[in-house]
Amino acid sequence: MPINDDATLVIGSGNYLTAPTGTDIPADLLVPITPWANVGHTSLEDIFGITSEGGEATVIGTLQNKSLRTKYSARTETMTFTLQQFDTPGLKLYYGANAPILPDGSVGVPTEPEPTVSAFLAIFLDGANYFAFYAPKAEIYRADDLALSDTESLAGLPLGVKPLAYGNNNWTYAVTPLGGGVVATGAVAGTPGSFTPSGATAPANLSALSSVIATPTSAWTTGQRVVLGDASTAHWSGSAWVSGSA
Repeated sequence: MPINDDATLVIGSGNYLTAPTGTDIPADLLVPITPWANVGHTSLEDIFGITSEGGEATVIGTLQNKSLRTKYSARTETMTFTLQQFDTPGLKLYYGANAPILPDGSVGVPTEPEPTVSAFLAIFLDGANYFAFYAPKAEIYRADDLALSDTESLAGLPLGVKPLAYGNNNWTYAVTPLGGGVVATGAVAGTPGSFTPSGATAPANLSALSSVIATPTSAWTTGQRVVLGDASTAHWSGSAWVSGSA
């Protein structure tokens, strides 16, 4: 693995966003647009964490080889952060999506709480660089008990985000690799082609190509294509981006 100075991370700021389940990751992570919505202020100290359960290893062998293979059990992961907005949307994330709004405007704590189910996105900025976690489907609910422990710091609502498999995906969440943080604005035909400017990150999927300008603007020839972030390919038909090679 070569040394890549641009792949180091010092978090300067960040945001946590939700959107309807199945919403694609934004084409421009630096400027997420509707339907992505920010959850609000979050803790400067307890920024983000991931805990996991499962993943135990079991060694499987034969009479001839006692350690032939290793099998791992399913692993479930929970992303955690602390929300510091005690408004109605924040309280419903913590106490449950089915928390009722009472006649006086207060939020009722349900006897059988249901997590909020949505797409989830966490974006961390380091200068011009960015690093993100994206789950097309996740359950959001309280991760720990509420404690109002002092008068010197902001109180918080500890939240847990459990990524879930969405549709036919064989993955639960995605992580954007560091190394540039440059948004692709153009795509040059090739076998495969490339994105511009130099070092630009490949758009996540076909829909994320909508604002990318093709070169040439005429229909690409047989076999020409670009490879997208989800490992699929696309080509320019002369009027629109189309899945697969030309």
